[in-house]
Amino acid sequence: MKRALVCLLAVLLLGLGSCSSPDPAPSKEARITLALNWLPEAEHGGYYAAMLNGDFEAAGLDVEIQPGGPDSPVIQRVGASRVTFGIANADRIALGQLQGADVVGVLAPLQHSPRCIMVHEESGIETFQQLENVTLAMSDAPAFSYYLKSKLPLKNVRIVRYTGSIAPFLREERYAQQGYVFSEPIIARREGAHPRSLMLSDLGYDPYTSVLITHRDEISERPEMVRKFVEAARKGWERYLADPTQVHEYLQTINPEMTQDVLEEGQKILKTLAVDEQGQFVGGMQPERWEKLVKQLEEIQLLDAGVVQPGRLFTLDFLPEE
Repeated sequence: MKRALVCLLAVLLLGLGSCSSPDPAPSKEARITLALNWLPEAEHGGYYAAMLNGDFEAAGLDVEIQPGGPDSPVIQRVGASRVTFGIANADRIALGQLQGADVVGVLAPLQHSPRCIMVHEESGIETFQQLENVTLAMSDAPAFSYYLKSKLPLKNVRIVRYTGSIAPFLREERYAQQGYVFSEPIIARREGAHPRSLMLSDLGYDPYTSVLITHRDEISERPEMVRKFVEAARKGWERYLADPTQVHEYLQTINPEMTQDVLEEGQKILKTLAVDEQGQFVGGMQPERWEKLVKQLEEIQLLDAGVVQPGRLFTLDFLPEE
């Protein structure tokens, strides 16, 4: 009797196994937070695409995207494990490690820096060498400002604090300010100005920008979660670069300053910084680029030689092989 009962239970268990779903839903991770480095705009489009299209959810990730603003302390928040992921530029990652923030770049959606100095066409300034006799709104903290000052005489240039607003630029012809080529110049043009963008990359400073970062402990303790997030983010970026319509509609609800035409033009410019010659999204990182950046930061005396190792600033472990 006992033997028959055991056999019956075995048959029932086998039957239940055969009726189970072949593709069980992925288990949910605890809420994952992504801290942005600025107000939501085109440079964050891929992450919002992944959220709106369910790519994060399909990977079993419960993701909250937290908008930033001027001087958002993203490096510090990720370094203190107050958020899971963040968006930061490569130079900030290097300087952050110097201050003890053990953060690592895992995805680089923008292959080239959109950083620019915006001037008025009417000023006659066409090159960095002609940048003189102006007021320049520029933050002290970003490394690019030190690089700029080390490379240019900046004759009769009065440097003032950058506040994130283009209002002073619109009022004064001899006014220049920092910006991203797919944002501030487009907004200024919509307001009737005639901005010209001087690209920092043309001056030789081209760090990876808006890099996805996480804490090194997350990589060692939850590598599968990091892998899922990076894969979902890549899908989101591919979606956004192919068709940004849905994302732009959403961004306007959370950042009304970003009008439809500004977002559309910004996405087109951003796309040129994010894809390869075949028009495919890249997201990868080259060790040589990180080595060059660290050397530049040493040359402008923001880093002591040998203190920061380029290989500890990023990892390729979660990216597809090229």
